[in-house]
Amino acid sequence: MSATPALAQANCEPVMSASPELLYRRCGASGVKLPAISLGLWHNFGDNRAMVDIRAMLHRALDLGVVHFDLANNYGPPPGSAETRFGDVLATSLRGHRHELFISSKAGYVMWPGPYGNWGSRKSVLASLDQSLKRMRLDHVDLFYSHRPDPETPIEETMSALDTAVRQGKARYVGLSNYTLPQTMAAVTALKQLGTPCLIHQARYSMFERWVEDGLLDYLDQQGIGAIAFSPLAQGVLTDRYLNGLPEGSRALDPDSPFLTPEKVLQRVAKARQLNELALLRGQSLAQMALAWVLRKTTSAIIGASRVTQIEHNLAALARATFSGEELAQIEAILAQPE
Repeated sequence: MSATPALAQANCEPVMSASPELLYRRCGASGVKLPAISLGLWHNFGDNRAMVDIRAMLHRALDLGVVHFDLANNYGPPPGSAETRFGDVLATSLRGHRHELFISSKAGYVMWPGPYGNWGSRKSVLASLDQSLKRMRLDHVDLFYSHRPDPETPIEETMSALDTAVRQGKARYVGLSNYTLPQTMAAVTALKQLGTPCLIHQARYSMFERWVEDGLLDYLDQQGIGAIAFSPLAQGVLTDRYLNGLPEGSRALDPDSPFLTPEKVLQRVAKARQLNELALLRGQSLAQMALAWVLRKTTSAIIGASRVTQIEHNLAALARATFSGEELAQIEAILAQPE
């Protein structure tokens, strides 16, 4: 995708984008094509980041063909601010580019006090979507997810809310996130009965977290449903960031980070170093190899970013996205080692 005048405001050095054959992949049996690398706005796109940085990252991603931006009602920090900032960019420097973008959001995590600010009731899901659209200044999203299953609400009720979102014109497609295989099967069945098929399933998936391989990916393939991975770099453990310890200011040392702790980094760093050696032999960084490995079995992988160069670096993973049988065996041998 060539740069446009609006995108040129990012003032980034030119980097050749991936070819359409490498970059775009059909999502399950649908007509949707997603970029192999999608940009997630989970961290670094809220009030914790300067607007000039947010704008530059969004512009550069689109310049390189990354048309899918993944959000949720609770992304920030604080919750809601990522959607607000994203909406600010859409309304200004990306104005006129909405038709080029595939925008997703989600509902299911805590957003406001009281009984309707969390989980998956029909009331909560649809109220959250209305708020997300208002923050982003949109009349619809392309994809709306149930962010997690609600243990106290029937799956049929949550799926009915997703179906309503489509019928009201507030979402083009619907998806599931963080659903186990049995929960996914129940949700997919409910959506089929309502006449609104499930487009995609989003799950945490990386070399260090592989639960989706125990039946879920096979089921999605059988049903013609796409799969998209979040945290494919294991919150940074599958990059060069922690190969030599815990750097000051890293996410692992942030007491507010619930998913990455110093203990988790240290128990995996030995494997990460071995994987890094293999990546270098392939002519890649560890992050690029980890993304390529996930993309063997998914439609797309969602990356986070705190600067433009990270987006450019991760897109370069597509230049070497295949593995020999020997390389895969070496990776399996490393991952099988006790932690």
